[in-house]
Amino acid sequence: MPAPENILWQRLRRRALGYKFRRQYSFGNKILDFYSHEVRLAIEIDGDSHYLTLKAQTKDAARDLELQRMNIRVLRFTNRDIMDNIEGVITKILESTPS
Repeated sequence: MPAPENILWQRLRRRALGYKFRRQYSFGNKILDFYSHEVRLAIEIDGDSHYLTLKAQTKDAARDLELQRMNIRVLRFTNRDIMDNIEGVITKILESTPS
């Protein structure tokens, strides 16, 4: 598991934020980095390759739209977000889940 994913996983596992998250969760023909069925929230961590080409960005946007149509919210963070601002990432996740 890449370092940014491992760092976030340590903060999500064992219901640390109040919800069960699974990592590398298979959902249809997709693999989600992290997913909580309880709050229907997918969290994706994007490396540099997601921003190098318009094709990659378009593919991610289409994937997010497909998940949103299934009532799954998608949060995307960059590797840098995780490495430089994990507390901000956690705050954003908590803001995206019911109180």
